[in-house]
Amino acid sequence: MLQAARYLLGSPGASGFGSKTTAEEVTAACPDLGSLTAIITGATSGIGAETARVLAKRGARVVMPARSVKAAEDMRARILGECPGADVLVLHLDLSSLASVRDFARRFLSLGLPLHLLINNAGKFSHGQLALSEDGVEMTFATNYLGHFLLTKLLLGRMAETAAATGVQGRIVNVSSSVHGWFSGDWADYLQLVTRRKIPYDATRAYAVSKLANLLHTKELAARLQEMGADVTVNCVHPGIVRTRLNRDREGLITDLVFVLLSKLLKTIPQAAATTCYAAVHPRLAGVSDRYLADCNEALPSPAAASRSEAARLWQASEDMISGSSQQGQVLQYGCWTGTSEHPTTLCPSTV
Repeated sequence: MLQAARYLLGSPGASGFGSKTTAEEVTAACPDLGSLTAIITGATSGIGAETARVLAKRGARVVMPARSVKAAEDMRARILGECPGADVLVLHLDLSSLASVRDFARRFLSLGLPLHLLINNAGKFSHGQLALSEDGVEMTFATNYLGHFLLTKLLLGRMAETAAATGVQGRIVNVSSSVHGWFSGDWADYLQLVTRRKIPYDATRAYAVSKLANLLHTKELAARLQEMGADVTVNCVHPGIVRTRLNRDREGLITDLVFVLLSKLLKTIPQAAATTCYAAVHPRLAGVSDRYLADCNEALPSPAAASRSEAARLWQASEDMISGSSQQGQVLQYGCWTGTSEHPTTLCPSTV
């Protein structure tokens, strides 16, 4: 009850910020980010666009990967309209395609730019029937998690090099959701069964699995960064409930009535982008890794999201998936099964 009251009132937590804090307010402590380069996925609208706008306003070079280059160019024009001196670069990226992720990473690395911030913000909520990516992966999982896993893996070397060369700590921010706690069960079994069409497709459950994966990725990556000795941190954030394009796709009388009734609980986009910006640049988070943040303060994830063994298991499964996709036939492998975009149902002997 007390936590709900604090949320509604916007009362600040230990960080000095709360649910009503905006992205511009949390970045006021670091007004000059001119030495930083940031990659922000999903920056053509909503929370990602506000994150890009605020960081560019503070002087950071912003790289906007986007499936729709036109939408990204439009957003770039809006940022330049407000901040004529902003340095904003647009490159094509379709996170649901592992080939596209590899192509984006090659093109970015070929530019020879440093990389201080990687904000894995893009999110998708699938509607209707089950859809598979070209790699044979359930589309929500492919876009929200697996594409970001590969992107992070491919750019991590540049981030570590940049931190070592500049003395500026690198930061990775994975945008998750409190919805991750809605999933119970075994994520690998779920993905196997839903991809093989052995259970009905539930878009909300698929979204929850992808957001749980974001948190588990954060946990395992934080441990590996520490083992590497890389001066790079990684944290995960819940931006809050906001009416963005993600949920505006679900238009209808009932949806509209729910949003009217819950209007006091919804954040504005500047408020929703605050926690991402806080994790990305605020001095208070220097050296802090493997945290789950909400309303610019530490929060508790679900028990499933806090499991190091599950985090390690997901990491290995993800390595199998991305290595399989680079082979002929785009074979998908994780846990105890394999599949392709044409035949995603072939079982292999279980070793778990």
